[in-house]
Amino acid sequence: MNSENSQTKWGQFIPLVTVFFFWGFVAASNDILIPVFKKAFDLTQGQSQFVSIAFYISYTVGSLIYMGVSLALGKDLVNKIGYKNGLALGLVISALGTLLFYPAANTGSYPLMLAGLFTVGLGFSLQQTVANPLAIALGPIKTGSQRLTLAGGINNFGTTIGPLIVSFAIFGAAASGNTDMSIESVKIPYLILGLAFIIVAVLLKFSSLPEHPETIVETTEEATSTKTTALQYPQLLMGMLAIFLYVGVEVATAANLPAYMESKLGFAIGDIAPYVSLYWASLMIGRWTGAVEAFTDDMSIQKILRFVAPYLAFGVFLIVNAIAKHDLTPFYVYGLIILVLIAADMASKGNPARMLLIFSVLGAIALFTGMATSGMISVYAFTSVGLFCSTLWPCIFTLAVSGLGKHTSQGSSFLIMMIMGGGIISWTQGFVSDSIGIQNSYIVGVLCFAYLAFYAWKVSGILRAQGIDFDKKISGGH
Repeated sequence: MNSENSQTKWGQFIPLVTVFFFWGFVAASNDILIPVFKKAFDLTQGQSQFVSIAFYISYTVGSLIYMGVSLALGKDLVNKIGYKNGLALGLVISALGTLLFYPAANTGSYPLMLAGLFTVGLGFSLQQTVANPLAIALGPIKTGSQRLTLAGGINNFGTTIGPLIVSFAIFGAAASGNTDMSIESVKIPYLILGLAFIIVAVLLKFSSLPEHPETIVETTEEATSTKTTALQYPQLLMGMLAIFLYVGVEVATAANLPAYMESKLGFAIGDIAPYVSLYWASLMIGRWTGAVEAFTDDMSIQKILRFVAPYLAFGVFLIVNAIAKHDLTPFYVYGLIILVLIAADMASKGNPARMLLIFSVLGAIALFTGMATSGMISVYAFTSVGLFCSTLWPCIFTLAVSGLGKHTSQGSSFLIMMIMGGGIISWTQGFVSDSIGIQNSYIVGVLCFAYLAFYAWKVSGILRAQGIDFDKKISGGH
């Protein structure tokens, strides 16, 4: 491995993470659009949820289109046009989606609004297919999952400020009591967003990002391989189910938390928000902690940052809730639970398979604790699942695309398709709760974590057989 590939390439990585920010910004902003559309178009609650369906189903449809185009070309699309061009194209597609908001607002058309969101999501599908493996490739594979964790932290920043900015842009000063909100107020924010997509597309096009990263170019061993598709790699095939179940347990745990706190603990709906906020903040706490190794090789600095980073993120959560005038007293004890995260992170030693195993086991224990206890202990147990889900996406993604070579972008597309697990597992847990109760329904999440732990154990052997060992301190590429 050459020396320049022993460090994260920050000059290329920093422009890349702008797209991670956009994904979080738009996904969280949809929560603002749902009540806006519901009122403006006089929709039922079910009809208003088409916003989420249109956005998330676009990832699966986008992946299918990607495969169809690759099949028609006789070559993988991203391998043909290049990674940088793939990102720029994805941003242009998303920008076209924002343009649909203009005629949709003028004509008062809900279907056209949904078509706009769907098109934005199609662009995101291509961007995710390119950006996730690219983040892993911009430096040594040893710290690939940490780079993806860091990018996830930027995504969390987007989910934090997106709803605030979009809400202000739509309601503005009118939020002080004027409820005559026109659907036309949605036009300008999304046209500005479209302009931002175009600007970033141009900047990325002229950036130093590689079209064909050297860690993704096939090795001699892969060149002589008889494998013609990413699906012939067991690490990817098993990884697809892992992504499906991981996104599922992450979304389902949060989605069912309000119903549990309301029905079992007697919380008022208005008092639940800070706890849901803590769940998503837990993902940020975990990601900031997990990204430490991407910054420095100095072990003593890493040890310090491992304690500083999570409590810095926890501080952000406390500050935001203090500004919102929530009582912070119930949350201080959570600082002790963060120590479990720090210990688990140190025990993983930067190995994505070991981290996936440890965090999956802790996630299952957290859910069992929530099911077996009551009161605030159960709430903190369920909330802490966010800590243990925080680094699972980068771990699974890194393990699943390792060794795929020229099939990496195709494998990435298959993984992006499995984001639909978020909707399906949430619905499954809701269905199960009708039979055995909301608290016991978290057994669905335990089963998800059980498979993730199994995948972590199994994939280590699969990759070692292919000559890939994440415990080696230096390993460039595959």
